[in-house]
Amino acid sequence: MVRPFRFSVNMVTLSDPGEWATRCRRAEEIGYDVIQVADHLGMPAPFPAMVAAAAVTERPRIGTFVLNAAFWNPALLAREVATVDNLTGGRLEVGIGAGYVREEHETAGIEYRSPGGRVDHLVRTVEELDRFLTDEAHLPKPSQRPRPPLLIAGGGDRVLKLAAERADVVAFAGGLQVKPGELRVLSADGLDERVALCRKFAAGRTAEPELNLLIQMVVITDDRRAALQDYFAFAPYLTEEEVLGLPVLAVGTVEQIADQFRAARERYGFSYFSILEPYMEAFAPVIAELRGT
Repeated sequence: MVRPFRFSVNMVTLSDPGEWATRCRRAEEIGYDVIQVADHLGMPAPFPAMVAAAAVTERPRIGTFVLNAAFWNPALLAREVATVDNLTGGRLEVGIGAGYVREEHETAGIEYRSPGGRVDHLVRTVEELDRFLTDEAHLPKPSQRPRPPLLIAGGGDRVLKLAAERADVVAFAGGLQVKPGELRVLSADGLDERVALCRKFAAGRTAEPELNLLIQMVVITDDRRAALQDYFAFAPYLTEEEVLGLPVLAVGTVEQIADQFRAARERYGFSYFSILEPYMEAFAPVIAELRGT
């Protein structure tokens, strides 16, 4: 089954209520299907920001992209999720991951566990969140039953297994953390391997999860190589041709980028793409091209 495209914008800045409302309405006008809020210190707090986004829009769903599991107690998180799902009329999507920024843990006074320890906590959080939200006796209850859709983000084997077995959406960032504070971009072939592993883990499910990809850059240009000069230096372990073929870089003419997204859906199964807020406007003509408007 070929899934229809879905597009989200990941909001990372906040100023005043009027400007936030204007940006959210503009995202709806462009055609984004989901307005997402990150969960990093120095950025908007996700739950109140999502309620505010839903209050000034009608069509888009709202979601977290993604919660840092280390910041949340499962019982308190279940209360937040259920409350926001009700206040937004059942439009919530819950995205969560293991967390990776050491400095944020230290600033918050939260232990920065080993990679295995962070994944252990993510697994427990997902299990407990599921238990609370699907329990008919638990209050408050979410509007969506049995619970709001769950997105799990990550590229390591254990997180992919958790996501493939339990999530409605598996999210890929196109890279892997090789050591604290250092992410390595995956080549197109490397992403093939990660997606294939996800599918292997999901083999026992009745329906495959939706696959999401975070787009790292959007540049509308006739000269792809010139636009990517800085990126060649950022990923010296990749050849220029490998950089030009990275699915996470939406660089080219509108038609080229639209073809790239169609190819990514065909090759990997990605149908849901998250766009970072700074590129929200730049990506607008691509959405129009892919939807034939």
